Amino acid sequence: MRHFNFLWIILLVFAVGCNTQDGPDTSGTSDATSTPPATGRGTIAYSALTLKNPFFNVISDSIAAEAQKHGFEYVVDDAGDSVEKQSQQIETYIAQGHAAIIISPAHRESIGKAVKKANDAGIPVFTCDLQCVAEGCDIAAHVGTDNYGGGKLAGQAMVDAIGDTGGKVLILHFPQANSCILRVDGFKEVINAHNEKEGAAKIEIVAEPDGGGDTEKGSEAAAAALQTDTDLVGIFAINDPSALGAYRALEEAGKTDQVTIIGFDGQLSGKRAIKEGKIYADPIQFPDQIGTEIMKRVVNYFDGEPYEKVTLIPTQLYTQQEAEQDPDLQDK
Repeated sequence: MRHFNFLWIILLVFAVGCNTQDGPDTSGTSDATSTPPATGRGTIAYSALTLKNPFFNVISDSIAAEAQKHGFEYVVDDAGDSVEKQSQQIETYIAQGHAAIIISPAHRESIGKAVKKANDAGIPVFTCDLQCVAEGCDIAAHVGTDNYGGGKLAGQAMVDAIGDTGGKVLILHFPQANSCILRVDGFKEVINAHNEKEGAAKIEIVAEPDGGGDTEKGSEAAAAALQTDTDLVGIFAINDPSALGAYRALEEAGKTDQVTIIGFDGQLSGKRAIKEGKIYADPIQFPDQIGTEIMKRVVNYFDGEPYEKVTLIPTQLYTQQEAEQDPDLQDK
């Protein structure tokens, strides 16, 4: 009997030992099964002016990469150049409780009502490339291009191209965007300074139609201007898509040799056109830096770190000489 009792004790100890080894440890604080998985830091939502323009796709990709590095989820929507659509997107972001909202405003003032709703909901709003200037809006930070400085580079490029002879110049505008207003203002400053020089051949800005910031509308606006002013010698387009539209209109009118085009952006299509001699020059922007830097401001905001509320990234003038050396254009 003593033998069976001893055997039973051994079996019982063995069974208890196996159960302790294989079962979950509920005695400590590091119980993996009861610790909820990390949920991240919330979602950053970006409403882009238009994803038809590659410029804003580069911004979006850069925001996404930087957001992921810092533990944020990311969503992007295309506002399609529509204030109404962008306002609806912002209201959706508010309803979904996203951590922060980034916008490239469809209109510098009209978007203010939706921005104020986000302010009232306690959701920080950041702007990139395009600014919101509506009264009473709280913008946590803005990152964009030094558009005024870029406009001055464009103006100097036009002077270099036609300054010896002067003549009529068209501006393909997009006045809904504060960035484009600044570009045009910078351009005009240089043109006016040229015209004030004694003996200078005058450069006359004859019209500033809305080119829509895209190829189709830019082409239509340029074609209409060529009907009115058949002796145009220069076109300043506020971005590459409208510059390419202007070139299309010149081709159709048989005036590619008569008119010099200055663009703005530095998109691959624009750079290629510069290499081919279709566009004279571009002040180029850096959308990858814009996207990265605005997301860094979001991180600074949530981490309670000091940051610059307005950051402007300088442009660089890009001509055929730069295009010939550009590795992105080799064999293209």
